[in-house]
Amino acid sequence: MSSRFSWLCAVLLLAGCTADEPAATNADKASTPDTTLTVTSPDFVEGAPIPADFTCAGAGKAPSIAWTGDTKGAAALAVVVDDPDAPSGTYVHWIVLDLPAGTTSLRDGDKVTQGKNSSSGKGWTPPCPPSGTHHYRFTVYGLSRPTGLGDGAGRQEALDAISKSAVTSGRLTGLVTH
Repeated sequence: MSSRFSWLCAVLLLAGCTADEPAATNADKASTPDTTLTVTSPDFVEGAPIPADFTCAGAGKAPSIAWTGDTKGAAALAVVVDDPDAPSGTYVHWIVLDLPAGTTSLRDGDKVTQGKNSSSGKGWTPPCPPSGTHHYRFTVYGLSRPTGLGDGAGRQEALDAISKSAVTSGRLTGLVTH
C-alpha cells in the first residue's frame, strides 16, 4: 500500500467519512468540540417533525431553543441552523453570533448579531425542502472568545470564526418533509 493511500485512509477514518455520508462542510467542522450542551425546544423534540408554522408552509418564524450544560467557561455563544440534506450541499438557515456567555435561550425576534445565511440574507430562513425528509440541525456553540463580527457578516467568515473558537457544543435536530 502506498504511503499516500495510507495517509488518505487515515484522514478519512479520522474525519468519519463513509461513502454514504457527505464530506464535512465548514458548518460541520464547527461541530467538532466537546459536546456538553443539551439543546431543547418548546416547539419540537429531538428527531421529531418541526411544526409547519416554523416552515415556508406556515408563518415561517424561527422556533425557540434553549440550552443547558457546561459552557466550558465560554466567553460568548453562537447558534448555527443548517440542513445537511439540501441538494446543493449543506444549507445554512441561520447564524447567530456573539451571544453573551450567560444566555440560555433564543427566540424569534430577539435582538441578536446575525451572519448571512445561504440565501445571502441575515436572519432566519424557514425550512422549505424541495422533496423528501430533511434534518434541520440547531447547534449551539460555546466560544472561547467572541467572533467580533458585525451584523450581516459573511456566511463563510462567520462559520470559520465559530469553528476557530468553539470549545463546546450541543445540537437539536428537527425534521421537515415535503
